[in-house]
Amino acid sequence: MMPARRSQNWLPGIFNDFFGNEWVEKTNTASPAINIIESDNDYKVEVAAPGMTKDDFSIKIDPENQLIVSMEKKTENDEKDKKGKYLRREFSYSRFQQIMVLPENVEKDKIDAKVENGVLTIDIPKKVVEPEEKKMKEIAIK
Repeated sequence: MMPARRSQNWLPGIFNDFFGNEWVEKTNTASPAINIIESDNDYKVEVAAPGMTKDDFSIKIDPENQLIVSMEKKTENDEKDKKGKYLRREFSYSRFQQIMVLPENVEKDKIDAKVENGVLTIDIPKKVVEPEEKKMKEIAIK
């Protein structure tokens, strides 16, 4: 039986370096669950967002190369009797923000995001690094 590890090792290594552990520190108790998946070509950040639409989210990159994901949702539930008098009125308001420092090796201009099936997915493509050809260089003799 494997011992249960309570550390934050589910984060890929580069995220520990660049994203720091602020990613994991929730700004409030109602913060959604977050997954980060790294592949050879990109990072994918998935944020659980049941009942949310794309209009509830804002995603920005600040001058310090930080990706800022914010969510704000206001809902009102009314119950009225037949004469239109309020029996019960509930407001709920949830707000959440997550900040992460982007690694150097990403294409900031090509970051993409979508909300579907209750999940916000942010696709962060990595830069394609062309391997330099090693070739012989001749030195001219003066």
